[in-house]
Amino acid sequence: MKAAVCHEFGKPLVIEQVNLRAPGKGEVEVKIAACAICHSDISYAEGAWGGTLPAVYGHEAAGTITALGPDVSGYAPGDTVLVTLIRSCGHCPNCHIGQPARCETSVDRAHGPLSMPDGSVLEHGLQTAAFAERVVVDQSQLARIPADMPMDAASLLACGVITGVGAATNTAKIRPGSSVVVIGAGGVGLNAIQGAAICGAARIFAVDLSLEKLDTAKEFGATHGILASQKKPHHAVKDLNGGRGVDYVLVTVGSTHAYQSAPQYLCSGGTLVMVGMPPSGATVSYEPVMVAASSHTMTGSNMGDTVLGRDIPYLVELYQQGRLKLDELVTRRYRLEQINEAIADTLSGKARRNVIVFDQD
Repeated sequence: MKAAVCHEFGKPLVIEQVNLRAPGKGEVEVKIAACAICHSDISYAEGAWGGTLPAVYGHEAAGTITALGPDVSGYAPGDTVLVTLIRSCGHCPNCHIGQPARCETSVDRAHGPLSMPDGSVLEHGLQTAAFAERVVVDQSQLARIPADMPMDAASLLACGVITGVGAATNTAKIRPGSSVVVIGAGGVGLNAIQGAAICGAARIFAVDLSLEKLDTAKEFGATHGILASQKKPHHAVKDLNGGRGVDYVLVTVGSTHAYQSAPQYLCSGGTLVMVGMPPSGATVSYEPVMVAASSHTMTGSNMGDTVLGRDIPYLVELYQQGRLKLDELVTRRYRLEQINEAIADTLSGKARRNVIVFDQD
């Protein structure tokens, strides 16, 4: 099959033939219809988080099941599904308490279902490797979706939507009537804004460097747009919020500057949710006395603490009711052969989500 292979960090991906073995115990083969470009894929391809090369990335996908391995239950060939990087073993402590996104069982990505034509190692990037015509993944990484749902829009549910919406609904558990700042109005940020609106937040402040993105944020539920480049933007938020800080700040960009400034937006007792992921080794500094004295909570949110079987049906229902925007998130569609163009456009900061689409003949 064809796949986009990373041979060298920071260099263009190469479209070439690779080998994909048949699904083993508990695994499923899926023919990919659409795979969105996520900044995490780009960060891996740039070497921000290490890993083995060559590798195939891509993890925000949707498609059709084509084959089942032994001991797979609940799925059949022809089912339309999401393909995510959330892989749960089902037996570690976090899986036992219903937190599959925090599964503690590691996977050897260098010896997964992929290999080069000569049989050499090809890393199964992000446990998914969906920048390819087909994937083989663990059954826990799937969630069923309606057959008539547009696959490009559906693919966004596999990461960007559940990460942003889930940070608001599952991790922060935003209260109705509360106030929220979302730093970053990109793909994940827009979904965090949608999540805050779903939770019933009264005021939702989008903070970004782009006026265009701030206008878009209002289409997705933000009540106010704050330009991050202005002097002391947290003062502007407080002026609009009755003179006090907000109850929640969700940082959806991998910017250390955003993380450094985030607590300034909070009221006493406020919660900071860390969603965006800077490169490994990047640091910020906080004064513990200020966190303690202000009773601030700082928490991480990986994949929106999503439980696929619980959250995907709910989000699909909201989409079908017109209460969750998905189609509007898709900026442009590209063929696999155009993936480097799609990545460059994503890095320009102008795309909400670019999607790689595949023929489904």
